Amino acid sequence: MSSLKNTFWDRLADVRTGMLSADTSRAVPMSHYTDAETGNIWFITANGTDVATSATGGAKAEYIVSSDKEGLYARIDGTLSAVTDPDKLDELWNAVAAAWFEDGKRDPDTQLVKFTPNQAEVWTTDGALSFLYEIAKANMTDESPDAGNHGTITF
Repeated sequence: MSSLKNTFWDRLADVRTGMLSADTSRAVPMSHYTDAETGNIWFITANGTDVATSATGGAKAEYIVSSDKEGLYARIDGTLSAVTDPDKLDELWNAVAAAWFEDGKRDPDTQLVKFTPNQAEVWTTDGALSFLYEIAKANMTDESPDAGNHGTITF
């Protein structure tokens, strides 16, 4: 696995949210759960949402992540699919998900969604302080600022 791909998965695991859109549905904030081993990103949503409806049909999707804290910025393209897997739901279930479902993980409205990425454009930085230092240094010298790493990952 490439260095950028490893960095992507490591940092994505520490980011809590992003903006997910599917087909023609609007982008909505979603909490994600990473599975670098299988190369999937998981979401828990409610039946009837745009995300759940799109996932039922196997929609093309885009997930946008922007985190100053983790120094990760990414546009991830892939496919959504609705999944019924009580064991995976048990594995992913947490207090964030529980806050949205009155009857917990066995709420009939609960829908597990798998996002299978196929490509991502990724930017990684050393954080906001490092970026500010690079900007200040560039303004005092003839050097361009080091804005971190940028590349495209294929999954």
